[in-house]
Amino acid sequence: MKRKFTCLLLFILIFSLSTVVFAQASRDTVVTLKQCIGFALRNQPAVRQASLDQQINEKDIRISLAGWLPQLNSTGQYQYYFKGSPYVSTGGAAIPASANIDNFSTLGLQASQVIYNNDVLQAAKAARYSRQYYKDNSFSSQINVVADVSKAFFDVLLSQRQLDILNEDIIRLQRSLKDAYSRYQAGVSDKTDYKQATISLNNSLSSRKQTAEAINSKIAYLEQIMGINRDHNLVLAYDSTRFEKEIYIDTNQKLDVNNRIEYRLLATQKNLRDLSVNYYRWGFLPSVSAFGNYNLVYASDKFSNLYSRTYPNAYAGLSLSLPIFQGTKRLQNLSRARLEVDRVNLDIENSANTINTEYVQALASYKSNYTSWVLIKQNVDLAKDVYKVVSLQYREGIKTYLDVIVSQSDLRTAELNYYNSLFQLLSSKIDLEKSLGILGVQ
Repeated sequence: MKRKFTCLLLFILIFSLSTVVFAQASRDTVVTLKQCIGFALRNQPAVRQASLDQQINEKDIRISLAGWLPQLNSTGQYQYYFKGSPYVSTGGAAIPASANIDNFSTLGLQASQVIYNNDVLQAAKAARYSRQYYKDNSFSSQINVVADVSKAFFDVLLSQRQLDILNEDIIRLQRSLKDAYSRYQAGVSDKTDYKQATISLNNSLSSRKQTAEAINSKIAYLEQIMGINRDHNLVLAYDSTRFEKEIYIDTNQKLDVNNRIEYRLLATQKNLRDLSVNYYRWGFLPSVSAFGNYNLVYASDKFSNLYSRTYPNAYAGLSLSLPIFQGTKRLQNLSRARLEVDRVNLDIENSANTINTEYVQALASYKSNYTSWVLIKQNVDLAKDVYKVVSLQYREGIKTYLDVIVSQSDLRTAELNYYNSLFQLLSSKIDLEKSLGILGVQ
């Protein structure tokens, strides 16, 4: 019985452990750059806020345009006169003033229709530009997310490749340390070689720890700008061949500031400011509306009999409201609106200059990074060949251990520089596409 119980307990333990391991593995998610961008565009708070702003603006537009639709209101009123009573005309039936009639009540229904009003006309004209502004604003937030996620993705991959290189370097250093110590024990070399190997190994181990911790912080930042929760363990897919194919871009493209979303947002703001100028310019025009009323009038000397008899009346007409003097308020608003237009014009001018500077800087960065990548890629192959030859010559006693250390350091530096230049080139390509206004939103 004891043996069976032990076997059962062991089985339960193994099953529980495998379940935990499987659950842990199930949270690991291998994602590509495209998947990260797609997830961020759906879940990033800034993108969702821009979408909500667009929906709120649409509701504001509908609220403003509701003034063009017919308006229907109802009213009810009761009056009790302590002394005397007025003469009431009901549009056909008349209630003479009498001291006995002191209870009055009116129920009315009023309909109105705007014919011309400067406020609702302004709302109708501004609706198109307002929709365009918030649409472009939403697109601008998406562009920023694509750029930020891409750069953060490349930053994580760069650190991971650096960690791989350090791991390979540590393996080489451990092998070199073993060889140096064996030669020291054999009396072929002194203890300086294996001590130098130990120093190099310790430095690489320290660098590996720093890089591993940096990866965790960079992944946390990537998850933040993606809008992802902490229940997932992101594993980034790396395809060197694909990334090398995606580094190319036509550097002969001409800059068109109209392709930049920031410039289009300012242009839309200018259109809205121009509408404000026209709004205050034509503010002296009258407001005209049509209306119709239907009223039920009740009168009685006793409250209990008040609603026993009705005196209806109905009428229709036109209403005109003309501003005559507003204390120069309209003129001051007009002057302020014109100053706002001048300010937006300066913003547009400054934005064009800034965009041109960003393009020149992004193009220069891309070209320099591309040249560095081409040259450093050649250095990696050369450094590998040099290390193989020097390592073999050291084992044969031709080269000193200092030569081995130098060749190892050159190889590690070349490999680190290669990945650094590759991901810098990819990031500079994103900056160049963004400066040209052609960065795609997937």
